[in-house]
Amino acid sequence: MSSQIEKLFESYRLGETSLQNRVVMAPLTRSRAVDNVPNDMMAEYYEQRATAGLLITEGTSPSPNGLGYARIPGLFNAEQSAGWRKVTSRVHAKGGKIFMQMMHTGRASHPANLPHGAEVLAPSATALSGKIWTDAAGLQAYPVPREMTKTDIAKAIAEYAESARLAVEAGFDGVELHAANGYLLEQFLNANVNRRTDEYGGSHENRQRFVLEVARAVISKIGSSRVGIRISPYGAFNDTGAFDGVDDFYASFAKKLGELKLAYIHVVDHESTGAPQVPKEIKRSIRDSFGGTYILSGGYSNAERAEVDLREGRGDLVAYGRAFISNPTLVQKLAKGAELTIADHTKFYTPGPDGYTTYT
Repeated sequence: MSSQIEKLFESYRLGETSLQNRVVMAPLTRSRAVDNVPNDMMAEYYEQRATAGLLITEGTSPSPNGLGYARIPGLFNAEQSAGWRKVTSRVHAKGGKIFMQMMHTGRASHPANLPHGAEVLAPSATALSGKIWTDAAGLQAYPVPREMTKTDIAKAIAEYAESARLAVEAGFDGVELHAANGYLLEQFLNANVNRRTDEYGGSHENRQRFVLEVARAVISKIGSSRVGIRISPYGAFNDTGAFDGVDDFYASFAKKLGELKLAYIHVVDHESTGAPQVPKEIKRSIRDSFGGTYILSGGYSNAERAEVDLREGRGDLVAYGRAFISNPTLVQKLAKGAELTIADHTKFYTPGPDGYTTYT
């Protein structure tokens, strides 16, 4: 290891969880959960990457209504819980720590991807542009979602809380609320998506209400030190995008999240993949307003850049995304300065082990 690269490989205390280094495996949708149930192949995949200080799983739905993409996992029943237990047991046996990302897809969905009796819900009855893949019928246009009633909202909050309880029961060290990338939680936050006129829409406070209620409900089940959150100010994925007052919105939101004593805040920056730039000023404002652990993300592929950002106080942990797909031993490669394997993009979401557990 280079003597100049030290901070990235230091241990770190995240709430009640001790991390062996500051490298985080970012949540990465991989679409290998047959019938939405975690399996042995998924357990092998996470075990291979357990040298990261913290693993954050792919988006996992807390509700049948949130299973919007083909072959994504859920955690709301006993079979799924047993499947995830295989994952957490193998990660812990290797000395790793793992949080489950809770992702309800909301309107980013199609009935063909949902189980019987589930439906496409969102804060407002406006459809996404473009098309979504379904295993049953190929590419399909996004449907118009049903606008959630207050009863639906209360039910969704309860589903998040119960799923968090199941996550800890299944051995997870904590959960991450996915309030980014245009999924259900961000659909409430984002003024370009949320058209409601009741107490869950309109003002900054009203658009933040649902996510804060979800966070409080989850905290009531598993404690604040086990709960992180991911946000994406300036993100454009799933028809979101910046809106009037976005900087003030996220500064005030981060302050409220900090008051809840969450384990961390994880800020998405996808500029490296063509998304709009997230200004340094809003990142700094969110970090200062939150006051707790801040996970950096956005195009990290070597140790040097991460080390500089950690030393200069831009964050506390560094999330690596695509680099982890094709480099299960990424931490060791970063420490040695070894060349990274390039991932095969055509196999990111395909069934089976090829391009999933076959990298070395």
